[in-house]
Amino acid sequence: MSVTGTVNEYQRVVSGMRPTGPLHLGHYHGVLKNWLKLQYEYECFFFVADWHALTTHYEDPFDIEENVWETFIDWLACGINPGSCKLFIQSRVPEHAELHLLLSMITPLGWLERVPTYKDQQEKLREKDLATYGFLGYPLLQSADILAYKAGFVPVGEDQVSHLELTREVARRFNHLYGKEAGFEEKALGAVSKMGKKNANIYMECVKQYQETGNVESLEKGQALISAQGNLSLGDRERLYGYLEGSGKIILPEPYPLLTQTAKLTGLDGQKMSKSYNNTIAIREAPESIEKKIRTMPTDPARVRRSDPGNPEKCPVWPLHNVYSTQEQQAWVMQGCTTAGIGCLDCKKCVSDNIIESLKPIQERALEYKNNIRLVKEIVREGCEAARDAAQETLEEVREVMGLVHRDK
Repeated sequence: MSVTGTVNEYQRVVSGMRPTGPLHLGHYHGVLKNWLKLQYEYECFFFVADWHALTTHYEDPFDIEENVWETFIDWLACGINPGSCKLFIQSRVPEHAELHLLLSMITPLGWLERVPTYKDQQEKLREKDLATYGFLGYPLLQSADILAYKAGFVPVGEDQVSHLELTREVARRFNHLYGKEAGFEEKALGAVSKMGKKNANIYMECVKQYQETGNVESLEKGQALISAQGNLSLGDRERLYGYLEGSGKIILPEPYPLLTQTAKLTGLDGQKMSKSYNNTIAIREAPESIEKKIRTMPTDPARVRRSDPGNPEKCPVWPLHNVYSTQEQQAWVMQGCTTAGIGCLDCKKCVSDNIIESLKPIQERALEYKNNIRLVKEIVREGCEAARDAAQETLEEVREVMGLVHRDK
């Protein structure tokens, strides 16, 4: 799938996390390690999604406030750098809610009902009453979270791609309805003239080739040409992208997924590590608790006695070795387990020591932030201001095209 020039123009990444409890190793390997890389490659906006937490925890919201700040502490301790990205709280940027409301006016109900996780989560969380408007609409709120920043990319796992596809459909529908700017063609041709004669001729040839023959290379060449123009305003760039593609002005660009390659981290019972399964090791778990949890993990059923040989591939402990143990240690475990040369407790002691050692610097930094919560709140306050400035720019455009700019004459 090619990435359009419009997306190249918006080198922003947006991602969020619900504050529903302590972060665990699954969060670290599945999300945070990816963020650590992205923060130096894109303009990143990372937020704690407190409104999203209410979609499933509305009856018992009292832990959300504490969890918000604990989540930021975990992020900072893991290496998320506020100098390289914006950290903010969803509810501190009310433009998310306004855009959610405005998008709800144009989003067909069936689009929300067909999101795969809608009925799946209702089934998994049967003990909760999730027959609410908020739960039905949370994928659209996610869309607003992304579109408010005109994000080009969103880091997601494969199971979340359907949510992003909804966002792309909503953006496409919005642009179709409201991208018919008055005098669009005249303004687009005016922008062409600003490119210089040579570039303007190349651009118009790309328009002709793409619109007459569907030549994708011409589309990509034209998009690259627009991106390279340093003297164009953002509005002119959007018009040129839209004119090239034969559409109107692109107000809300369609975001693309950045698929995370990290495998799901196995929990203490062999399933995916998740708070729902009560099989997690928290990032700030006490060493003695980590040791106890791993010591009591199930192992290969074939090893009934110490003298019975086993197969690490059938043991829930082995995936943790793949992440936390050296190749030499893994070879020692493989040899010792298959020959009954070591016992299960020896194997578990090795991996628990490695996990404890790897978490030590993170936990030390977390304690420093915990003891200086004013610094954490100042970092978040600045992030909220920056996020709101960016979101307000988008909402000004959205309000204008939807007829919601009421000026006194």
